[in-house]
Order: sequence, then C-alpha cells, then structure tokens
Amino acid sequence: MSAAMYPKVFQEFKEFTANFGPVDCLSTRLFLDGPKIAEEFEVELERGKILHIKALALGDLNKAGQREVFFELNGQLRSVLVKDTVAMKEMKFHPKAQKSIKGQVGAPMPGKVLEVKVEVGSKVEKGQPLCVLSAMKMETVVNSPVAGTVKAVHVTIDASLEGDDLILEIEE
Repeated sequence: MSAAMYPKVFQEFKEFTANFGPVDCLSTRLFLDGPKIAEEFEVELERGKILHIKALALGDLNKAGQREVFFELNGQLRSVLVKDTVAMKEMKFHPKAQKSIKGQVGAPMPGKVLEVKVEVGSKVEKGQPLCVLSAMKMETVVNSPVAGTVKAVHVTIDASLEGDDLILEIEE
C-alpha cells in the first residue's frame, strides 16, 4: 500500500469506529462473520472487564432491511436491531403511487408483472391497457386512469409488486 493511501485508510477507520465503537477487542472471525447461533464467547473490554455473550436467535427480516438479534449479555436476555446488508441487496423497494396525483398508476393488488404494453413517450387514452399483472394464477389488466403521455415506467417484466406500488406515470 502506498503512503498516499494511508490517510484515506485511517479516515475510513475513524469513521468506522465512530459508527460502531472499538471493535479491536473482537476476534477476526467474530468481527467478519458474526457469532453462530448458540455460540458463547467473551469480549475483554479492558483488564478485568469481560462481557459474556451467547448468541440465541435471529429474527425475520423487516421492511427496513433489519433483523432483531437475540442474545444473552452476562446472563441477561437482550435484543438489538441490526441492518442486514446482505439481505438488503436482494430486497427490492418500489415507490408507492400517490392517489392525490392523477397521473400516477399504482398496482391494484400484489402480483408479478407479466407484460408492459407501453413505453416512455407513448400516447395513451383513458382506459387503455398499460400492463398485465398476475396474482394467484389470475391475470389483471391495469388500465390508464387518464389520457396523456407516459412520462416514466417504474416496472419491468417479472417484477414483484405490492399493492399501490407505482407502475408508471402519465403526464396529461
């Protein structure tokens, strides 16, 4: 590593320790992988101050990309919300259609996009089919609520949607 890289590395280290505290008292494996369920370990904060920790369980992933981690700390049951960065890479977030804006078209129900019938710049009439969704082996055609020009398409084929997820925007 060149001498010019050192200031950047030290700055990143300072930012990391400011966010997460001193992690130099953790073993490399615990720091990189985290503890296994039912694993017990000790962390010596300073001479004479030792934490006894036992990992108990991981909760389900919430919509914010966090999991609740349950553990014992010196015999006391504790939990903390932890951001699951690996799972967040796989999560897809769709903006919701705002009902107060006429040209925003939202998904009428949860489902998968089978077909998108328009593209950006297409002229559409009120009631014209825009896309086809599939849910529980039933297909639903989403029609245009207004006449205008398609300003943006927010979905692709095979995208999974929740109710009211923004499909596209139409400019009157």
